[in-house]
Amino acid sequence: MVVIRLSRGGAKARPFFNIVVADKRTRRDGRFIERIGFYNPIAKSNEESIRIAQDRLSYWRGVGAQASPTVERLVAQAAAKTAAAPAAAA
Repeated sequence: MVVIRLSRGGAKARPFFNIVVADKRTRRDGRFIERIGFYNPIAKSNEESIRIAQDRLSYWRGVGAQASPTVERLVAQAAAKTAAAPAAAA
């Protein structure tokens, strides 16, 4: 089974997560099929905290990949942020 999950990177006490498509049997930070985005939980206000390639996300979901609950939450958060950005610019 293919899953969409977070893979941790960064240093001690400074987490950084890649959003990856991986086989369920592989380790959390091990081999992955494709990197489709990132999440930086400690980003400053002027830095980008989350980026997800929506086209690749929809492709992998279309072929049966299951997203983890945390990735589902981050996708909803990114969608809300992108929807609010054009409204703020107007």
